[in-house]
Amino acid sequence: SIVTTFYSSLMAALRIYSQPPNDGGKLIGTHDGHFHCDEALACALLHMTEEFKDAGICRSRNKEYLDLCNIVVDVGAEYDPARCRFDHHQLSFTGTMTTTEAEYKTKLSSAGLVYKHYGREVVAKLCGGLQDSDVDIIYDRVYKNFIEHIDGIDNGVEEFSLSQADTDVALKQNYRVTTTLSARAGRFNPSWNDPQSSELENECFAKAVKLTGDEFVESVVGYCKSWMPARSIVQKAVDSRFDVHASGRIMRLECPCPWQEHLFDIEAKMNIEGEIFYVLYPDGKGPWRVQCVGVKGTKFQNRKSLEFKGLRDAELSTASGIPDCIFVHASGFIGGNKTEAGALALAVHSLQA
Repeated sequence: SIVTTFYSSLMAALRIYSQPPNDGGKLIGTHDGHFHCDEALACALLHMTEEFKDAGICRSRNKEYLDLCNIVVDVGAEYDPARCRFDHHQLSFTGTMTTTEAEYKTKLSSAGLVYKHYGREVVAKLCGGLQDSDVDIIYDRVYKNFIEHIDGIDNGVEEFSLSQADTDVALKQNYRVTTTLSARAGRFNPSWNDPQSSELENECFAKAVKLTGDEFVESVVGYCKSWMPARSIVQKAVDSRFDVHASGRIMRLECPCPWQEHLFDIEAKMNIEGEIFYVLYPDGKGPWRVQCVGVKGTKFQNRKSLEFKGLRDAELSTASGIPDCIFVHASGFIGGNKTEAGALALAVHSLQA
């Protein structure tokens, strides 16, 4: 796999020191002691770059040692990209991420800082051959769905906060937690009642670097190999939606694929946000599905739910007057029919209800 050939081979040669070796090689500096997910991932990301792929890692708070490092992350109270210094703990630091797709509000950790400056290079390398615009989209999506929550957790930013508009008070989501990577990386720290030594800390830190790096690569490769190729399919479905139904609120995918995030992006760029309610697609085994488009920013709200919730088979066909029905989920978010025409009829009936 790409992970094995590109990344794990680098980890096999990972060298972690408590003081700089006198070997003339490049060094990544970070702090010693208890470690977190952000500096482990920052080191992993740097090992995926051309510049630092062979660098050792020096874990220390000794300024003289850190001054000998070619790049320093998560320690030193300094953010200076020109000098390759990437700390976020100083009071003066308020940096956030901006991509071609979005501006984010979560303060960056060392992982976010390294991703901001080196992440696009890494994404392009992992995705080899993608055009620049597609790399930009994946670079943004990996930040949103993988890196940002690590930034938030390390900086003590709650996933949700209260927002007030006029007289309404509501929960506002600040970032999306899609993995418990921070907790898993943290569990590699030596226990309080383990024998304490720099050697043990460094050994445990190496495991955290490998874990975070492996999961990052899997995320990027997933977006590159599976998610991104679906975009043109969704775009085609959006463009031809009026051929499916005169309302333009139902679109048809030529095959099952990851579509929802693409649809939100495409709607925003076409200035048609919220207009499409239902998506038709074959399930790959013969029958067809009709699925509701969700409300952006929610997990379980539909723009318009299907009718006949919880009914199945003959009971559903009788109630709807549509032959060959299979089911409508109890929540109304998805339904099935043996034919494309039947799935479309379910969507049209629900649209007009």
